[in-house]
Parts: sequence; structure tokens; C-alpha cells
Amino acid sequence: MEIGRQFNTLTVKEYFFYIEHNKKYTDFYTLGLYRSVLENENLSLTEKIEVRNFAHTYFKRAFEFLQLKDPATYVAISILGQDTTVADKQQLWEDLKINQQKILSSKGIKHRNFGVYSKHSCDYDNCIWNGVMVKSGSKLAYDSMHFKSDRNNYEAKEKSNRRKVERKKVRQIIKSELEEI
Repeated sequence: MEIGRQFNTLTVKEYFFYIEHNKKYTDFYTLGLYRSVLENENLSLTEKIEVRNFAHTYFKRAFEFLQLKDPATYVAISILGQDTTVADKQQLWEDLKINQQKILSSKGIKHRNFGVYSKHSCDYDNCIWNGVMVKSGSKLAYDSMHFKSDRNNYEAKEKSNRRKVERKKVRQIIKSELEEI
């Protein structure tokens, strides 16, 4: 069976029904469910929180994986109904990065091309590349996952070139000293 409607047009009772019977519907999409909770204008804030908490009882693991797939939605759902300061949001994003790294290492995933990180999505509405799937690390990749423990390849290449020049200088110094003798 299919739901046949967009999630963001549902009422609270319909949300509860579809969440409870999610396995019956082939077009049920958990990321779409969480996004719709944010976008649904028919629900009050308390109803959105109720739907979020009810969805967590069924999809807690899928919600935690949202940290990799769509971190902005994860943060927005996490702070729904809370008064947060800029520092609180910044700390939440730092914790999110740490959790992303933990999830990737615990699952043994080596690539970082997930969800919003796998598509070009810049701020310009008329960009011809918006929505195009991109390879991780390509020039078209607008945003990518970075961790503090990542190795900076540019610095490594610069260090290698610097050492190469130093070795050549040492050889030239030795050669000139040998010639003087």
C-alpha cells in the first residue's frame, strides 16, 4: 500500500497511524517524516513535539543516522521547542561532528558521501548544479564532512616539497665543499 499524500499535510492522528503502521506502506520514508514535522504548518509546536517523540519510539536508530544523512534536520528536530542560544547551537554542531565520526568508525564506513553531502546544494537558486550527485571531494561538492583528526593533504605536499628543496641544498653544499678541497 501507499500513503499517497505528502507527510507535511497530515494531522497528528494521521501521523500516529502511519508511524504505527509504517511497514504496510511502501512509500514511507523516515527522513521525509522528520522533515515534514518541521515543515507542517497545520501542527502547533506541542503537536510537533508529540509527533517527534512518538516517531522516536519507532525510528530512534534511523533518527541517529540522520546525523550523517541530513545534519541540519537532525539539529532542527533535536532542538524543537527549546530556547537555544548561539553557543548552544554551536556546541550541538560540535557534538554532532564527534558523533558523525563515531558512527562512521563503528560501522566501518570509509567514505563520507551521504545524504546532503552527496549532492551539490549551494545557496544560489539559479545554480545549474543544484541537486546533481557529486563525488566526495570533487570541486562541485559544496559541503563535505571534515573532522579535526583529518590529515591535510595540502600541508603534507608542501612539507614534502620543502624537504626536497632542503635535501638538494645539502647536496649542493657538500658538493661545493668537496670542490674546494
